[in-house]
Amino acid sequence: MNRKRIILALTVLVLASIACQALTGAGNSEPPVSPDTGDSNPPDAATQDSGSNDGGGGKTSDSGFPLTDDAYDITEVSNDSVLYYTKLSLEDVMKFYRDEYNSRGYTERELLTVVSGGVFSIVFDGDPTGKAVVIQSVDLGDGSRTVTISLQDI
Repeated sequence: MNRKRIILALTVLVLASIACQALTGAGNSEPPVSPDTGDSNPPDAATQDSGSNDGGGGKTSDSGFPLTDDAYDITEVSNDSVLYYTKLSLEDVMKFYRDEYNSRGYTERELLTVVSGGVFSIVFDGDPTGKAVVIQSVDLGDGSRTVTISLQDI
């Protein structure tokens, strides 16, 4: 039980750090800009380009990670990590990624799945790199949430 609390606490700290960097522009004096609309407001679902996808219902990041259809303020942190914002609920985001990665033949490492207080972390095995796909999300309290997807050695 203590191990789960430690993992949850570390996950929250990492996500909060990434969210703070993204919100502050990570040293950039300009606010985050949505690549779809040219402003920091979420795109209108009626006019949004759905982009390409790999069998799921969402877009795909430049680094190949699936994104929800309403993803905005997308930040490619590295080739192995992407951060974005969504207005979807915790349950909807989790369902999207479970459906997406299960359809690709990945396996959820259920022992590492953590859901608590508007925060979740899911780990999937099956990536061709041999690394685990880690998806973490934090509710920002304003009807939006951050989603971070990364490849990690776990």
